[in-house]
Amino acid sequence: VPINREVLGAKALATVPDVEQLILGRPLGQDDNDFERTLFLARKEIERRVNSESIGSFYIPSMSRNTVVYKGLLAATQLPAFYQDLTDPDYTTAICVFHQRYSTNTFPNWFLAQPFRMLAHNGEINTLQGNRNWMAAREPELASPQWRDSIEWLKPICWAGGSDSTSLDDALELLNHSGRDALHSMMMLVPEAWEHMPDMDEARRAFYQYHACLIEPWDGPAALAFSDGTVAAATLDRNGLRPSRYKITRDGLVILGSEAGIVEVDDADCIEKGRLGPGQMVAVDTSTGKVYHNDEIKERYANRQPYGEWLARNFVHLETRVDHDTPEVDGSLPAAPPREDLPALWRAFGYTFEDIKYVVEPMGHDGEDNKWSMGDDTPLAVLSHKPRPLYVYFRQRFAQVTNPPIDPLREGVVMSLDTFLGRRHNLLDETEGHASLLAVSTPVLLDDEFVALTRPEFGATVIDTLFDPYGGEEALDRAIDDVCAAATRAVDAGSTLIVLSDRRTAPGHAPIPALLATAAVHHHLIREDKRMRADIIVQTGEAWDIHHLACLVGYGAGAIHPYLALATTRALEGERGYEKLSAAELEGNYRKAANKGLLRIMSKMGITSIASYRGAQIFEAVGIAQTLIDRCFTGTPSRIGGIGLAEIAIDVANRHEEGFGAPAIGRLPNLGFVNYRKDGEVHGYNRQAVIAMQEASKTGNYDDYRKFEGLVNGGAPRALRDIMEWSPVGPPVPIDEVEPIAAIISRFNTTAMSLGALSPEAHQTLAIAMNRIGAKSNTGEGGEDPDWWKPFPDGPYKGERANSKIKQVASGRFGVTPEYLQQAEELEIKMAQGAKPGEGGQIPATKVTPLIARLRHAIPGITLVSPPPHHDIYSIEDLAQLIYDLKAANPRAKVGVKLVAETGVGTIAAGVAKAYA
Repeated sequence: VPINREVLGAKALATVPDVEQLILGRPLGQDDNDFERTLFLARKEIERRVNSESIGSFYIPSMSRNTVVYKGLLAATQLPAFYQDLTDPDYTTAICVFHQRYSTNTFPNWFLAQPFRMLAHNGEINTLQGNRNWMAAREPELASPQWRDSIEWLKPICWAGGSDSTSLDDALELLNHSGRDALHSMMMLVPEAWEHMPDMDEARRAFYQYHACLIEPWDGPAALAFSDGTVAAATLDRNGLRPSRYKITRDGLVILGSEAGIVEVDDADCIEKGRLGPGQMVAVDTSTGKVYHNDEIKERYANRQPYGEWLARNFVHLETRVDHDTPEVDGSLPAAPPREDLPALWRAFGYTFEDIKYVVEPMGHDGEDNKWSMGDDTPLAVLSHKPRPLYVYFRQRFAQVTNPPIDPLREGVVMSLDTFLGRRHNLLDETEGHASLLAVSTPVLLDDEFVALTRPEFGATVIDTLFDPYGGEEALDRAIDDVCAAATRAVDAGSTLIVLSDRRTAPGHAPIPALLATAAVHHHLIREDKRMRADIIVQTGEAWDIHHLACLVGYGAGAIHPYLALATTRALEGERGYEKLSAAELEGNYRKAANKGLLRIMSKMGITSIASYRGAQIFEAVGIAQTLIDRCFTGTPSRIGGIGLAEIAIDVANRHEEGFGAPAIGRLPNLGFVNYRKDGEVHGYNRQAVIAMQEASKTGNYDDYRKFEGLVNGGAPRALRDIMEWSPVGPPVPIDEVEPIAAIISRFNTTAMSLGALSPEAHQTLAIAMNRIGAKSNTGEGGEDPDWWKPFPDGPYKGERANSKIKQVASGRFGVTPEYLQQAEELEIKMAQGAKPGEGGQIPATKVTPLIARLRHAIPGITLVSPPPHHDIYSIEDLAQLIYDLKAANPRAKVGVKLVAETGVGTIAAGVAKAYA
């Protein structure tokens, strides 16, 4: 292919590949569609063989009779100069799909430049890991008359080295070449928010509900342009979080893009202008010359098959089969535990006093989880000397900047916990049997729902997840193998629901940690090519916290019956403070709180549907041995190693002994994970440290400060940095070459804590102190008192200012005014916060004093909530716009963006820098 390397920049030139064109002949007897499938099949087989030979620098941009793909690390104006055949006046096309955007979630790469084979994607797929996992699990079930015995050549469906857009393109190609057209395929992959739209046409709703039985949404902010070479179309995600505008001219030109004005057109020549809304689609069919709008597209496919009739005959809602009068199974499963058994079970499963007091009770009483001041000064689980549940070793990942979190309060209409259970059939087929699934409105099951689900008509097999607590690591290892083998036998026998149950926990029978059993079976069935034949239901006494539930769903659980947590809430009936709540109301409130919590955790990753969160493993393990990760939590990042089955077996055995080894006496243990206790968990800021800090601040004595410093930084390690050692890089720098103290101190700054999180006195003191030494204080997100911007006229700080040099702009924009911005030396856009990444903030009504309300332009005594995302930032372009606006408001100030460290944050930071932060 004729190219001009001279137009490339230095980085692009250093990595420019050879660009070759291959001429292929059509086999005799093949029509256009057969030939296109043959080319697709040949390309997939070439890619498979190249990957098997570990040839990294090879890529086929397109191999089609309908389309040609040009891509590269270059700007739009460089494209025709680089690919010289684009300047040939005889080179014409009816369709052009074009995408220019700098990389924001991957490092620049020729192969990952857009567009891909069928689509161009402005946005992020937040559910990528789960989508890839489930697509791999579907591969053994794939079959199609289009491919016959050649189906194996198409695997793997998703290229492991690709980006989120690459994988979505891979899925679209598969569906498109396997019998569905491009529009139908995209409606399956990126559906509308059909679950809670009361005005949606029932036929359209049935279409989406039926296809939800086949595949989970590829979810995230997305403006998508796609084409099969004949039809060109565009669609938006269910939130509509990317712009997409179009114009149609009198001479039949259709222009659509994320920016207005990308092609100059005289408005007098336009016959139609518009924009796509959430989940909407527009298409142009070049074979007929017609433009199709959203409703007519959706109507055509909604009536393609009798989806509504199929669902009516086969789709079962569990609530219609629940018998509230018979909440026990006839001897096949123990009933929910009686009240007198609770103390032993609490101890055996690791409940502490704080778990019930601060987690379960508020959920049962208020219908929402407790509100906490954020941050945790206790050790990581792997560094703790106190027993911690396995869940605590897993940290939730989160979205920021280009794939922002969702606001579960204001955007809840597009979110869904609807859960479908049962066997999934061949993705490439479309039959009435595909609708044979069991539906629940939430993955959290109450007792009577669980009993109904385990009836023989639903094909459930119950597997006890227990082991001998006195057998150590070997017994636990053997028990995991036995459970996995039992799951395989159940699937082979036709079971479509595998129930992993620790309900028979008793003396001599300890529970395998529910997360361990769930993940082990999930990955075992994937390796056995049987995962899509059955769903996993978890009946456990070990799940009570919302994070526990999220971990179980994230590692493959279709639904969870937290029987001990439910029994605990019911036991509150009649207790002091709970006199007005019945047992049914208490457990209902618990589930309501669990549902809210799951939505909030999903929203941290920008995920709207529980189907896309399930099995996505959006966690990072901190302190789990790699051997255990590979066996049970395959694909989960784990950077440091840590505990294995031996340590887990010891913890479970100790808890089991506490529960059943001797009569339970007195209250549950209080290990001080929340509140500091002298004999409890280590806290960084314990009572002794606080006393020492107060003493040092009173005396100003350096020795007193060193005592405080020793208490905070000394003792048992709590964080990874506490066990790191300095690695010298060479001889010390001569002191006369070191910067002066003033230059070093100028880089110091305080943490960004708002006026409201801190008292006015503390906030003011920090600002004055930083100003005195030439460092910087940060306002946090609550604004600042304008009186502090001027020198104090009298008092102990006469002549000094409490003006913070760094002023924060957060999602709630509390206290942000032009005057506020102009007082800053540095403006900080808070996209995420380390103590609660992916979440917003809340200041309780009792703390919204007249001063706080005045500074935040709010009403005293009203709770103030800052949402998880900035509602005007859903892309890197939106962030660039805010940066531009802030620089316009205060040209003297630097503008920075606050991010939270996580895997891949460097790539995100590079994208932020490209937005001129």
